[in-house]
Amino acid sequence: SPVWADERVDCENASTTVEMNICSDEDFKAADAKLNATYKKVLAQIAASDLEKPYDRASWEEAMRASQRAWVAFRDADCKGAVPMEWSGGTGTTSAVLGCMTAKTEARTKELAERYTIE
Repeated sequence: SPVWADERVDCENASTTVEMNICSDEDFKAADAKLNATYKKVLAQIAASDLEKPYDRASWEEAMRASQRAWVAFRDADCKGAVPMEWSGGTGTTSAVLGCMTAKTEARTKELAERYTIE
């Protein structure tokens, strides 16, 4: 559990906005770490490929990196741009933004893992 002001936050029973935000942030960090690990495995698979141009490993890696950058830009624009508007700056905004980021990150991880057969 995350630590806040020398006290552990019980994320199973988070009740205050601060506790929910701390737990939402921890969830996102865990999802982001898993996505980064999966993405590295994807790049390793691409690096091990040996196809002819235009499907060679350098072109494939460039396409994957461009795709991932575009996906991150979409995720951030949607979760950090549109979601706060939906909450009109209310107290649940931070948790909603982080929840959106976590859900999209988990979905992207699953998508890449399925496409590249990564455990």
